[in-house]
Amino acid sequence: MATGAFGAHGLRARGLTEKSVGSWTTGSNYLIYNGLALLAISLHPRLNINQRMKWGTGLIVGGALTFSGTIFGLVLAREKVGPVFGPLTPVGGAVMMAG
Repeated sequence: MATGAFGAHGLRARGLTEKSVGSWTTGSNYLIYNGLALLAISLHPRLNINQRMKWGTGLIVGGALTFSGTIFGLVLAREKVGPVFGPLTPVGGAVMMAG
């Protein structure tokens, strides 16, 4: 929620383009969606925490943080982190989907 609020108010005050604000929104939305998915999974009455579930959860969390984090980094400091974060964004998405 905090990243969404910052994107809606703080980024516009910095004078960033609508495309950058849209990218920030995408990163924020994916964090929220994955958080809700993990919450729903944890509330399932037949949840059996086994090794496979731990791996899946870790992949979802790690992928979501990598995907969204690299988007946030690119929006805030593309010139500095672009060569590294740009290629990592789709990797984070793939890891997230693997979970």
